[in-house]
Amino acid sequence: MQAILNYHQLTPLIATSGQPTIAQFQQIAEAGYQVVVNLALTTSSNAVANEDSVVLAHGMQYLHLPVSWEQPSVQDFLRFTQLLVALREQKLWIHCAKNMRVSCFIYLYQKHLLKQSELQARYPMSALWQPEGAWAQLIADVDQYYAQ
Repeated sequence: MQAILNYHQLTPLIATSGQPTIAQFQQIAEAGYQVVVNLALTTSSNAVANEDSVVLAHGMQYLHLPVSWEQPSVQDFLRFTQLLVALREQKLWIHCAKNMRVSCFIYLYQKHLLKQSELQARYPMSALWQPEGAWAQLIADVDQYYAQ
């Protein structure tokens, strides 16, 4: 799995990454993942055409929650958390184009829902990038949402 762009194993049931290739989806299936969640847009530069069909052909479920890079929202994050809670007993592979959307959402999930320490919650985001612009604003908005 190391060859998959920005791959990180978070728990025995959750892995995150950038966009896997068609061949890598076979590796993901062989590793026992049951659900692939894609937060990238179908127009992302490295998107796999017909990703849903590729994933389904490998016997996995495919869920697409497209999140705008320019305008991520608290609603996007809340849909993501509902999905994680609903699928908490399944083996999930969560990806976007470069694991930046995913890692930010995972940070917020670990911070606010799992109540991890700031240091723990920041992984793998801290290994990949420091959110700025719309993504820094999303973090502030989600923090405010949970402070209410």
